[in-house]
Amino acid sequence: MTLGFSVDDLLPKARGGGQLRMGLAKLSEDEWLQPEPDLAAREAAFAAFPQGVQATPEGSQAEAELAAMLGVEGGLLECAKAHHEDMCLLTLAPGDDQYRLVGAAVAWPSDWHPKDKIGLPLRALHAPIAGYEEHLATGVDRFMETLKAGQIYGRCNWFIAPTGERRWLADAPPHEAFAHVTPDNAGETLFVRSERQTLRRLPETGAILFGIGVYVTPYGELSQANQAMLASAIENLVAGEGDRRGAPHYAEALLRYHERNPQ
Repeated sequence: MTLGFSVDDLLPKARGGGQLRMGLAKLSEDEWLQPEPDLAAREAAFAAFPQGVQATPEGSQAEAELAAMLGVEGGLLECAKAHHEDMCLLTLAPGDDQYRLVGAAVAWPSDWHPKDKIGLPLRALHAPIAGYEEHLATGVDRFMETLKAGQIYGRCNWFIAPTGERRWLADAPPHEAFAHVTPDNAGETLFVRSERQTLRRLPETGAILFGIGVYVTPYGELSQANQAMLASAIENLVAGEGDRRGAPHYAEALLRYHERNPQ
């Protein structure tokens, strides 16, 4: 199963509302990373957001192993600059029961700051996600424990954002961020953001590489089927998560836009 490399391709397989689930698909090597990335965009993105690069001594060996695997000179930053995907490294230290984030090269975060997450174990990393501890934490821990070197898994999600920028750091409360959205302009002012996430274990260090490929498209430019799917899903977000992502402040505009613009 391939996930694709665009919002329209990813959405039918994406998790974004409803019961929390991992929704993993096994990928082949040639489905792992986006082919022909825009390297100029990656260089500019990291130059504009240097705080997206975080490292700990515990991640140094995994960085070196990843660079050798990808044929890149340097460390985690150079690996992420050479590919479309942001990259994070997680390791399990002796005596720990959870993997920890030990390295991050994230140019396009989805409303999180790598500097606030570096060094945290998995459950603390995901603490802001409503329902994670109750519905997903045990399954994620088990998956990380049993993932074998050579295997590659992927999953995807979606969010509605008030900006088309790939780096999305909310700098205003939702009622302000979505204040400009109306039923007339929602197709152009609401942006569907999908993360194509991949996981694979590095064979020598045992670290797990978490890749995040970000894709953003205006709602009105999606396929008819995907617009309809999102309109249906908006009202069924996980309790609490919809509020966190600002859904109450754009849902009516999106639904009315969809009703007025059947394709």
